[in-house]
Amino acid sequence: MLSNLRISADRRYFVTDNGKPFFYLADTAWELFHRLDRAEAEVYLRDRAAKGFNAVQAVVLAEADGLRTPNAIGDLPLLDLSPARPNEAYFRHVDWIVDRAAELGLYTTMLPTWGDKWNCRTDAGPEVFTPANAEIFGEWLGRRYRNRPVIWMLGGNRCPENSRHYSIIRAMAEGLRRGDGGTHLMTFHTAGAAGSAEFFHAEKWLDFNSRQNGHETDFPRYALTRVDYERSPVKPVIGGEPVYEDIPVSLQTVNATYTNAADVRRAFYWNVFGGACGHAYGHHSVWQFYEEGRTPRYAPLMTWREALLQPGAFHMGIGKRLIESRPIPGRRPDEAFLVPSEAVPGAAHARLVAVREISGAYAMVYQPESRAFDVRLDRISGAAVNVWRIDPRSGAMAKLGTYPTKGVQRFCPPMRGERLDWVYVFDDASHDWSAPGVLGCRNS
Repeated sequence: MLSNLRISADRRYFVTDNGKPFFYLADTAWELFHRLDRAEAEVYLRDRAAKGFNAVQAVVLAEADGLRTPNAIGDLPLLDLSPARPNEAYFRHVDWIVDRAAELGLYTTMLPTWGDKWNCRTDAGPEVFTPANAEIFGEWLGRRYRNRPVIWMLGGNRCPENSRHYSIIRAMAEGLRRGDGGTHLMTFHTAGAAGSAEFFHAEKWLDFNSRQNGHETDFPRYALTRVDYERSPVKPVIGGEPVYEDIPVSLQTVNATYTNAADVRRAFYWNVFGGACGHAYGHHSVWQFYEEGRTPRYAPLMTWREALLQPGAFHMGIGKRLIESRPIPGRRPDEAFLVPSEAVPGAAHARLVAVREISGAYAMVYQPESRAFDVRLDRISGAAVNVWRIDPRSGAMAKLGTYPTKGVQRFCPPMRGERLDWVYVFDDASHDWSAPGVLGCRNS
């Protein structure tokens, strides 16, 4: 049985009930409760668990006409479109998916509703929430899932724009807390190029921050993860919605440029090395569970079953194993580990980022393009440093040697001048850790 998650003592990352650090790696499955039957959900959940994900993000009152189009087994979520009248039959299906996910080792990050139900703008809805019924619905959900491994994510691709919106979100948060007794973590999912901290950072119900850095492929959006990491009071931050794989850049579908696995890898390392304690991968066909006969959103290239085989999801598992192979406590962004030059730290697609354990036990560098770079090895503790290079596409690794922890050292990738990315790991040799990505280091 999955334990409830808590915030670490230093407020930087998640821990399980026994205090073990937990690196959050979610897959984005917004329409999971709405569009998949149990057999389809089984295929999806098994696939994501096998690839190393430990959470899925799904919406109860879904975006794709989730109030008036029944779920895959024919049930609507609300009676008479009233949040005060949940339909028991619909929620039995949600229960089954949440429970099956847990059996496979997956937490469910549950959005009570997509944002169009409380801030519909002009293109969605209907807008059914008020502060009063938001609190009722929140308490009902909190009570129902009190003893299940869920994480609450309010919002749903919207930002509050007036006092009524703020009141609805706060009322729902209060209802959830009353219903679940405070047993689950809670955050907020915004529209693109924003984060929960910009609206609710100081509020007690917000346990951690979530950024939606959006469907852009260059570094400036991801620099904002570090901004949230540096806020006071300190709260953990996750990359809750980075760029998806195989999505039109900036959602521009005319003469579209589609993203690829390299784009989602960059987002992962930019987020995590920028201070995020977790990351949510997404595939453009999977979040909407697109298949022939369904109205597509933003021109998906393939069905969701085909998309399960796309490489980006495999690469996320490689990244997770790498992070978990070194101690999570004390991990901090550290630009000072990199020696500045004309090409370092870089910009746009080429931005290098570094992270270091606070005492110098290890450091990691992500290099999006194959160029030489210099690091300050004297920021690693001990007399010598073991250096490894990891291919984030395959997980293959090579030990580059052992160096004295003195001064500046240059490293060159095996192929230069190409848009190929690499991860370098610098270990204090006295720890004698296993190769990065091999879980030979106890995270505590």
